[in-house]
Amino acid sequence: MRGGPSVLGIVLAGGAGKRLLPLTADRAKPAVTFGGTYRLVDFVLSNLVNGDVLRICVLTQYKSHSLDRHVSTTWRMSSLLGNYVTPVPAQQRLGPRWYLGSADAILQSLNLVHDEQPHYVAVFGADHVYRMDPRQMLEQHVESGAGVTVAGIRVPRADARQFGVITPARDGTLVERFLEKPQDPPGLPGAPHQVYASMGNYIFTTKALVDALRQDADDEDSAHDMGGSILPMLTERGLAQVYDFDGNHVPGETARDHGYWRDVGTLDAYYEAHMDLISDQPVFNLDNRCWPIYTHPGQLPPAKFCAGGIAGESIVSPGCVIRGQVTRSVLSPGVTVEEGAVVQGSVLHDNVRVGRGAVVRGAVLDKNVDVPPGATIGVNPERDAELYTVSRAGVIALGKGQCVPE
Repeated sequence: MRGGPSVLGIVLAGGAGKRLLPLTADRAKPAVTFGGTYRLVDFVLSNLVNGDVLRICVLTQYKSHSLDRHVSTTWRMSSLLGNYVTPVPAQQRLGPRWYLGSADAILQSLNLVHDEQPHYVAVFGADHVYRMDPRQMLEQHVESGAGVTVAGIRVPRADARQFGVITPARDGTLVERFLEKPQDPPGLPGAPHQVYASMGNYIFTTKALVDALRQDADDEDSAHDMGGSILPMLTERGLAQVYDFDGNHVPGETARDHGYWRDVGTLDAYYEAHMDLISDQPVFNLDNRCWPIYTHPGQLPPAKFCAGGIAGESIVSPGCVIRGQVTRSVLSPGVTVEEGAVVQGSVLHDNVRVGRGAVVRGAVLDKNVDVPPGATIGVNPERDAELYTVSRAGVIALGKGQCVPE
């Protein structure tokens, strides 16, 4: 940040993303397509860059080729000003082993911190959909003098086992307890059916981070995880504070999408987040030009509707050709929907083709899936369960290039 404290951004993008299979069968979760033209990692990178965090390292590990390529080709900053976004694959600097956890990933990458010598380190997750101005969180962190500030959002207590849970002290900011994915956490004062969930976004004072990582590395019983190890450690020392995400405001937001944040780590969450995009007044509005989400749009012609093709309440990306009917769906670049075909409530990734007279309902089709003429997906539940991945809520998912029988 010019004229202010120096901040290094570290984006944790090394998880395997098993809960999002089959979309993660051939790629890291942060590289999964979202909203037609974006990758999940574009949301955190856009938030950091819009918020003047302009030196960012993206730590990658599993099946990272498409993620590394996307970051390298899309996120080119001004080298004249010393700014960069760079993928950093696992390098085994501390021995012949992969990352043991998210804390170990940063420990093995401390050379990045030593090279930059920042005052603060922003450690953010790579696979959430939201807008956030990190400068506001940084301001609170600097004023508090805390070792770490963790961003928190209120969620139903019934969902607490999916997240790290923050129990604030009476002053509302000091973290009294930090529980990683607890089975039965206490509710908030005055709101017993809610908890503060960690968003996986942290701002550390550099010394506090380095000291905690080194102490954690010496603990053979540690999970070496940011939420499971580092946050509880700093909480016990009285060095952790919570930042209420509800108080974060970005330019161009609406009352409807203020405070929107989704962990899209499961097929159902991924699908539901797409459905949040498509209404006339969406729950999350991609068209905020005051706080844009950046990506590489590709060199494709505008979408084309012909032969009576129509689309309603949908996102249709460049390069699409629509000859059939599309409703309540999100189409990535290069999708073709032939005459007589029907696509309803679905998410189609790059270059999917839906043949003449085919039907696709309530499905997520990864790139290069070819649905033959007359085939159906989402019409016969028993047949779909035999052929494809089906989520708890009934979302049907096909992996990259998966064959669809006629």
